Amino acid sequence: MANTKSASKRARQTSVRTLRNRSVLTRLRRMHKKVAGATGETDQNNVRSLISAVDKAAKRGIIHRNAANRRKARLKALVTAGSAPTA
Repeated sequence: MANTKSASKRARQTSVRTLRNRSVLTRLRRMHKKVAGATGETDQNNVRSLISAVDKAAKRGIIHRNAANRRKARLKALVTAGSAPTA
């Protein structure tokens, strides 16, 4: 329980921001699963939208910028490994 008005306001702000950030992270996870499971023409559009969403989350501070770069690198490696022809 907050002891001051400012502490109670910060608690309210934190709860609102937590919900907002949680929805963004859930959306990123959902998009990543869609990209990981899909193949074909729509896959490229999904990859572009996922990279854009990751960049926006990093810009807003929801995820760290290095974490965003790491996610994008792993995504690109996943896509290139999936698009490579198998012998």
